[in-house]
Amino acid sequence: MYAAIARNKRNTVIIICLFLAFFTGVAALLSWWLQNIWIGIGLIGFMLVYAVVQYYFASNMAMGIAGGVRIDKDSHPKLWRTVENLAISEGMPMPKVYLIKDESINAMAIGRDPWHAHVGATEGLLRITEKYELEGVMAHEMAHIKNYDTRVKLIVFGLVGAISALAQFCFLFILGLFAGSQNGKQRSLFLTVLFFPVALVLLAIGIVSWFISFLLGPIIMNGVSRQREYLADATGALMTRHPEALMSALQKMELFSQAPARKNKATAAMFFTNPFRRGLFARLLSSHPETDDRIARLAQIAQDF
Repeated sequence: MYAAIARNKRNTVIIICLFLAFFTGVAALLSWWLQNIWIGIGLIGFMLVYAVVQYYFASNMAMGIAGGVRIDKDSHPKLWRTVENLAISEGMPMPKVYLIKDESINAMAIGRDPWHAHVGATEGLLRITEKYELEGVMAHEMAHIKNYDTRVKLIVFGLVGAISALAQFCFLFILGLFAGSQNGKQRSLFLTVLFFPVALVLLAIGIVSWFISFLLGPIIMNGVSRQREYLADATGALMTRHPEALMSALQKMELFSQAPARKNKATAAMFFTNPFRRGLFARLLSSHPETDDRIARLAQIAQDF
């Protein structure tokens, strides 16, 4: 367990270093090409500020995207007390608890550390699960927090967003160069020729940024996420000493769950089960392992109790 936590902390540092190296390379290339060091400094400064803001506020953003509304003990005692009991039994800080206004059957956790964590459950989950099943699901989410899985997901969520912003900036700048007008007239041939090399560089940066933010980033994140789901299942089962509860909840989700009202691939890895349809291609890029595989592993754990 402690080795897994240490591994997650190392992964966080590695991910941050890789993204910073990418931004520094882009900034250096632009500064060299345009012979202006302040362009590179400005780009690095903007991206660092963007990443810091994302790091501290992405948890609230993710819950907002999912439709979460913060609750207290009086408004939703069943969910609140379930989370509170788990936090007390594990010696963890009490996370902020949210009700996700959605009829799908799911839950999620996010946060940079156990002291700044957020957990949520959908209305559909509360409606269909028994008390012991809800405890199993929320133990899984608390396990993500305890193992620092949520920090890795939060960092990737924020930095992929920063690279996406860079890609959009490059494409919009190119459109401004060639689709704009000056004094109501089309740009002159001289300006077009002058800006063409700059546009090629920005186009290359934009394509690479788009590839990382929309293809490579999610694939890497989902690959890591699948392995973390198995660990969170095992950790959650140890928390409750009742792996059958989580198995029962997974079976119900597989039978009765539906697509969420608010679909967003950026937050898919933060949920308890994959909120999207599971076709053949989708399984390869899924943020979660197959439910049958999770249940089979939990059944092996149950034999040890």
